[in-house]
Amino acid sequence: MTDFNPGAVRAFRFLDAAFDAATGEARLDYAFDDGPVMTEVLQFPGAPFALDDERTAAVQRALRLLHGLAGVSYYKAAVPPEIRFEAYDIDAATAALLTTVYENGLGEFAYRNGLSLRGKIRFPVDGSRLKPLLQEGGSVGAPSGAKPLSASPRALVAIGGGKDSLVSIEALRAAGVEQTVTWVGGSPLIAACAARTGLPTLAIGRSLSPELFELNRRGALNGHIPVTAVNSAIVAMAALLTEHDQVVFSNERSASYGSLIPGTGEVNHQWSKGWEFERAFAAHLRSHVAPGLWYYSLLRPFSELAVARQFARLDRYDAHFSSCNRNFHLLGERPAQRWCGVCPKCHFVFLALAPFMPKPRLVAIFGRNLLDEPEQAPGFDALMEFRDHKPFECVGEGRESRAAMELLSQSPAWREDALVRRYLREIRPQLDDSERGLANLLEPSDDHGIPDALWERVRAHFGA
Repeated sequence: MTDFNPGAVRAFRFLDAAFDAATGEARLDYAFDDGPVMTEVLQFPGAPFALDDERTAAVQRALRLLHGLAGVSYYKAAVPPEIRFEAYDIDAATAALLTTVYENGLGEFAYRNGLSLRGKIRFPVDGSRLKPLLQEGGSVGAPSGAKPLSASPRALVAIGGGKDSLVSIEALRAAGVEQTVTWVGGSPLIAACAARTGLPTLAIGRSLSPELFELNRRGALNGHIPVTAVNSAIVAMAALLTEHDQVVFSNERSASYGSLIPGTGEVNHQWSKGWEFERAFAAHLRSHVAPGLWYYSLLRPFSELAVARQFARLDRYDAHFSSCNRNFHLLGERPAQRWCGVCPKCHFVFLALAPFMPKPRLVAIFGRNLLDEPEQAPGFDALMEFRDHKPFECVGEGRESRAAMELLSQSPAWREDALVRRYLREIRPQLDDSERGLANLLEPSDDHGIPDALWERVRAHFGA
């Protein structure tokens, strides 16, 4: 078996994208140069789908957007200088969106691989093959009209198995919004959480091309991709197929802030969970896919600590949820325990919940008290951005972690634990009041895309 040489690859090819309404199967084809075809397969439950002409066109537009975004998983294996679309063309707005997602969403990948991608990712713009998706009287690539996709609001809500999506689901339930919970892939943990909600579910199958894993074994470039961008496109297409008019994710405002790397600047591991992506993707869906399709994060106005406080008011998911990333690897066995206790996600969720949840309950969820384990100090230091940068994980801002530790240092239940004592002794004296306060962290932001009528109910629910 010969090694794969990323530097020798000249072009990444978007071959074609096809969807079969009779089976619910979508196939996305890619290739490098004259290499083998890499086919990703998605399975949308509910087939056969009876789609009228207007919805068929919207699904086709959604499919092509998905083809472009899902290609990031394959493009990153070599990051060649040329990108080609061989079955259809994209317009300037779509090219701009894809460029933004690839550049920013591959930021951590580029940093870890010593690459500079800024200005080097060029999606071709050509109008010669855009005609099949023209709407009569409309502009290139843009759907006409703004008819609602369903008779009454119906939300397709992405569930990830962690606290955040469960907070969204319960907030929507309290607001009286009809909802279906959905996820991509075959995670047993997510399926168990979804079942626990008691709501209708939609499990979407996704199989990456085996050729990609073979390239990885042979020396392809590898690293983090903007998976939320890909999943957003998948769920948006599912919403069109199942006549939901709202696509709801659960990303807090903290996701918009990255890790500050000395000599490099900001690198955001969770860029596609941030406000910049949400705003751009939502606008593109309305202008280029389906005007009546809403995309938003229900938690965008809130900090991680505000969401943790809201989750602590629930207890029906204590034995089911997990935010530990070791549960969500694409390959490999599922861990026996829901919480590994040593990764940044475990550290942060424990720290964020501790000020708002009775200690015995939290320790029972994790099976241990992470704040009384001195050897875990470096992990919590990174969360507080003390002598280290914020981890490349979906965790809150450093100021949130410092505020949570400050609250614990004032709590009789927590202040004798090893890492809280260490905070009081070594870290707190080096912080100004402004660096450790809770002020403003629990107040909602005005930056969000939640429909106005729903926002008033959600805000009241969080404030209750």
